[in-house]
Amino acid sequence: MEETKEYIGMWVTADGFIKHELLPNNRYDEARGNRKSAYQGRYTVKANHIDYTDDTGFTADGEFREGILYHAGMVLYKKAD
Repeated sequence: MEETKEYIGMWVTADGFIKHELLPNNRYDEARGNRKSAYQGRYTVKANHIDYTDDTGFTADGEFREGILYHAGMVLYKKAD
């Protein structure tokens, strides 16, 4: 849990279309446009690498670099609390 603490919160693409919330219980909720909870599942973080498994079994990964989340071809920025 301590390893993921700095990453918990809302991550958003520059255009605001994708909102990717990393929850403290190692679950995530991703909205796309007006579609809330388009994808939901669990995540694990090791160092700056994140692995996702959505509730349908689909997997993806990403990397945190210099405060930016690079995930599945997207670039997401952490929204201020």
